[in-house]
Formats: sequence, C-alpha cells, structure tokens
Amino acid sequence: MQPNLLMYVKSMKALAAIRDAVWDLLTHEAASHSWDVICRRLLEQPLSFWEDMMQQLFLDRLQTLTREGFDSIASSCEELLASALQELEGSGSGSSACSKHVHYEQNMCLFLWSESAGDLPPDAAWVTVANRAPAAGSGLSMKARAVSPCVQGFCSALDAKLKVKLDDLLAYLPSEESPPPQAKNSAFDRYADAGTVRDLLRAQSAVCIGRITGRIQAELRSIEEAVQGQQAVRSGVQLHAVLFMARLCQSLGELCPHLKQCIVGKPGSPEKPAREPRALKKAAKGKGQDAAPTQAEWQEVREMLLQQSVQGYRVWSAALVKVLTQRFAQSLLLDDAGSVLATATSWDELEIQEETESGGSITSTIRLPTQPSWYVQSFLFSLCQEINRVGGHALPKVTLQEMLRSCMAHVVAAYEQLAGEQQRKEGAFPVTQNRALQLLYDLRYLSLVLTAKGEEGKSGRSKPDSRIEKVTDYLEGLIDPFDLDVFTPHLNSNLTRLVQRTSVLFGLVTGTENQFTSRSNAVNSQEAHNILPLASSQIRFGLLPLSMTSNRKAKLTRSVQTKAQADPPALSRAEDPMTHAGSLFRQLVSEEDDTSAPSLFKLGWLSSMTK
Repeated sequence: MQPNLLMYVKSMKALAAIRDAVWDLLTHEAASHSWDVICRRLLEQPLSFWEDMMQQLFLDRLQTLTREGFDSIASSCEELLASALQELEGSGSGSSACSKHVHYEQNMCLFLWSESAGDLPPDAAWVTVANRAPAAGSGLSMKARAVSPCVQGFCSALDAKLKVKLDDLLAYLPSEESPPPQAKNSAFDRYADAGTVRDLLRAQSAVCIGRITGRIQAELRSIEEAVQGQQAVRSGVQLHAVLFMARLCQSLGELCPHLKQCIVGKPGSPEKPAREPRALKKAAKGKGQDAAPTQAEWQEVREMLLQQSVQGYRVWSAALVKVLTQRFAQSLLLDDAGSVLATATSWDELEIQEETESGGSITSTIRLPTQPSWYVQSFLFSLCQEINRVGGHALPKVTLQEMLRSCMAHVVAAYEQLAGEQQRKEGAFPVTQNRALQLLYDLRYLSLVLTAKGEEGKSGRSKPDSRIEKVTDYLEGLIDPFDLDVFTPHLNSNLTRLVQRTSVLFGLVTGTENQFTSRSNAVNSQEAHNILPLASSQIRFGLLPLSMTSNRKAKLTRSVQTKAQADPPALSRAEDPMTHAGSLFRQLVSEEDDTSAPSLFKLGWLSSMTK
C-alpha cells in the first residue's frame, strides 16, 4: 500500500476516526461474509487486513504527526525564549517601553513585595490547601517559589501547547479510567499498539524538552564567555538573562503538569504527592529499584532541568562573587594610614586581673575589636543584598554553598596577597599589633560566617582549612605572644557574641544552621542579653525568633501544678474563676508581675532591643 496514503490526515483524532471506521467495517463485513474462510480457500493462509496492510501505515503517520507536533512546540519555545531574552536586552538600553514584568526579572524583590489581586485564590476562604487542585497555584505560591511573571508566562504557553498535543494524541489511545471491552468477533484489536504510541509520546517529549534545554545551555555558555572578561557585570543585562533562564529551568518541571503527563502517562497526578505515613515512607526507601520506568524517566528529565538551573545560577554567582571580592581585596590591600583608620570600627576596653611575681594582683586595661572592619561589613551586606534581590529563599542549596565556598576562597586569597606583599615590600606601611588584631578578628569572623554547613555539618566536625591556618599563623606572629595568650579567650568571646548578633541580620549568607544559636554555658549569665530578647510567652508573635527562658517555663509549670493541687476537685464550671471573660489576660498580666524575665506586655521588653 502507498506510504503517502494518509499524508492529508493532519490530526490524531482524524487518524483515530479512520481506524475506528475500518474496525467497524471489517468487524461487520467479516461476520456477514465469512472473509476468513474465503481468504483461506483462495490464499491458503489467513489474511489479516489490519495487521498486514494498515497498522504500520497508521503508525508511520502517527510517528510523523507526533514528531512534527513536538518539533513545532520546541521551535515556538525557542522563539519565545529568544523574544524574552531580546526584551531583557532592550530593558538594559534604557528603553521607556520596558514592561513591568521585565523589571521583576531585574529585581525580584519588586515582585515579591508587591500586592496583586491574584495573590490568593478566589476560593481560599472555604477550600483547604489539601483539597485544592494541584494546578491551582496562587500568586503567593509563585512568590514563595520566586517564579517571576515572565517565567510563569513561558511555562503557561508551553503547557498549553503540550495540552493541545496530548489531547489530540489521547484520542488514539484507550481511556485509562474505563477501557472499552473487546468484542468477541472483533476484526482486530484497535488498541494493540497503545504501548508503542505511549513510548513514542514519551520519546518525543524528552526530545522536545532536550531541545529547549540545549538552547538554554548554548545561551548560558555564550553569556558566560562574554562576562568573564568584564569587570562590572553585576548590573548588566547578561546576568538578568542568566537568572531568567535559571528560574525557567527550575520551574518547568513544576509549572508544566502536561509535560509530566506526556512522560508518565497518568493524567491528574500532582507533582508533589500527599504526605505518606512514616511506615510507608520507610518501606518505600527499600523499593527504589521497583519504581516504574516512566517515573524513572521523569526523574531524569527533572534532574536535567535542575542541573541546567544550577548551571545558570553558577554563572550568576561566579560573576557576582568576582565583583564583590575584587572590591573587598581592593579595600583590604590599602596600606596607608588614612585607609587603615577609615576602616577601623568599634573596640572594647576590658579590665583584667593579672598576678605579679610577688603574688599580688594588678588591674590592667586591654582593648580588643568587637566589630569587623567596615569593608567586611560592606562585603557581607552587599552579598546579602544581591542574594535577596534574586529571591534567595528559592535558590538551590547547592548554589548557596558553592557561593559561600567561592567567597571564602577569594577572601583567603586576598589575605594571602596581603601577607605576601608585606613580606616582599621594603619600606611598606608596617602591620601594627592593633591592625593585626583587627585583621585576625575579621578573618576568623568571615570564616565562621561563610563556612558552608553542608556535608561538614552532618558529620559534626569540620576539617580546618590549611590556607586559613597559614594566614592565621602569619597574623598571630605579628602579635606579642604574651598578649596573644591574654587576648585569645576574650577575642573568642567577642567573636561568638558577634556571630550570634549577626546570624539573623545576614540572613541566607549565614545559613539556617547558624541562626538562633543557643547561648553556651561559658558566657557569663549576668551580662545583659542584647542578642535576642528573651520572651516569656510566644502566644502573640509565634513567627518571631524569640526564645523562652527555661526558668520561666519551669516556674509556670510549678504554678500550674500547685494550683491544681490546691483547688478542690468538686469545683463546678460556674464557680471556676478561669472561665470568666478576660481571666486569661488577667492571669497573664498577674504572672508578668514577676520581674525575673522580660515581658511581651511591658515596654521594658521593647527597650531591650535597643541596647
């Protein structure tokens, strides 16, 4: 039969209609005319009209239509990507016609902190999150994942095209909910090639998404080569395009449910499954090899998209770290007296008791740094500012860890350059003991803040960096050994206090592992707690990082137990004073009269924040 017999059939639905018509005709004609008996007598063998003459013809046309359809989807997505990148490039030239959504790509904070009518779904008041459709994402959920409107539009366009193609192809397949029963006298099995069609759909979907990611990879490679030789790329349009493509790859697997349906083949399956019991989760861990091949293929596609997203974020972070660390090194290497004094910050005076040779004691005053240098604070603040500008709460954890490691490596390289120049130059401005103390304080503080708590945090014991140890030994060699022994415990105390104070201030840079660190027993309990105010109750501000005092909780527990023992068990509900209106508030106020801990209901608690 001619291979171009079905060349004018342009859709799967039409192809399925022709197949069903052939099936209906052959079924009725075979039953009424006994074609099977006639073919055996004439040809001396059975003749299957569908399997021998028509089935491969239909499969070839189906393959052609599927390939052309997904090629068209990939081409349109490439054009849409090129248009978005061109629009981002036009925004950098100062064009006034730039849309508001493009500004969101340049500064994600403008999108995250803006209010719109679609932040909450219209049925948010009476439909719980568990009962809501998986595809019904609100504006707040998009902001929580840092998905910009441009990325949402791209994913919506791709998902709509995939839905049209999938609906057309599903007409050729049996319904998964209620497959039609096979007739006894059927001429042939209409859905015998359903598995082949699903494999074809899965393969073409993977090829389509591979073309899109390949185009993104090529764009990222060209931008990476372009920004390597530039100095000020932090505000350039190249990095805006890089961030757009990184967010796009990060969101394609979540915002395109029909892409997953094309590969997995189960309509309506949510991307994030419901929470399973703990026992089922443990049992599922040992059955990872028994997962469906389609699920494994979908995971491969997701991994490919996420790896491409991480690569995009890596290009952005490398350019950002390069600019910030160059500015840091420039300030660090200034060796004139005016620059050293300009970067100096707060020092603290401490009185210590020292024993004399005769057994007496004398009081001496020492001065130690309590804050890092200005360029250190500026470096950390700029780093946090840039991370928050791109929606740092949604950045991959590996990206943040790589960024912190890269920052620390560049910082140590700058200190090594400082040590090398001091040793090579003759007549250079000498590093005094006070400056060496400040440099040592800055380096140790940066190593505490920028140390990634990934694999090291799990083991509980981090390996010391040999480069940091060498620079530390060099700086300690510039300090008098006797003074260093006296200064070290107080310097460590200042460092611990400073890290606790700035753990929340610097946000994502310090990592969640370093935030809300409990005070160690070594800290003097009599000194004022001006790191985070201790609250005696968390009933009103549950989301604030306030810690409860242990003695307060113990006292409340003892008071409740004492009251329960003192009250008669036969007290009726009407006579219970706790059931009266306002009794809870009066109880809290009466309990807050105790001055052993600050209170949420007193102005003294607020004033402690300014100490």
